[in-house]
Amino acid sequence: MDKSATIEIVEQFGTRLAGQYLTFVLSGEEYCIELFKVQQIIQLESITRVPLSPKFILGVINLRGKVVPVVDLRIKFEMEVGERTEKTCMVVLQLNASGSPFTVAFIIDEVREVTKIKEEEIEEVPEFGASLDVSFLMGVAKINHSVRMLLDIDKLFSLQELNRLDSLQEM
Repeated sequence: MDKSATIEIVEQFGTRLAGQYLTFVLSGEEYCIELFKVQQIIQLESITRVPLSPKFILGVINLRGKVVPVVDLRIKFEMEVGERTEKTCMVVLQLNASGSPFTVAFIIDEVREVTKIKEEEIEEVPEFGASLDVSFLMGVAKINHSVRMLLDIDKLFSLQELNRLDSLQEM
């Protein structure tokens, strides 16, 4: 990509994505989510399984009197499910995908850091063809010779999945 094309992408694309992100690890790869969506990071706790839920929805937890659905991102991303370690935790996030905000906890392998990503470090998501839906990716950050996917958690779930998550919260 030539320099003028990169500048054009940053001008129309990178500016709105620059900011603070929580970096975490899943199956050895680093991902980022916008920090303002993170409510808290908690240790793994007992999860109550909800019958007939999709496999990636592990169940619900009681978080200070509120029922919160728990999603295993490895399963959602069709990754191999690995062993839980002392670094495995839950990131509690505020989603606003269906027009009304709701809370969900993601199980991740490890929290890495909170980092500020500059607009010049962000590029568009590469084209993968029509067979691969990457609409849940906001961009790709190139930081210190590594690539981190910027997740748009509001686009991570289908409408049917969102309705299922929302209904679990109302239990």
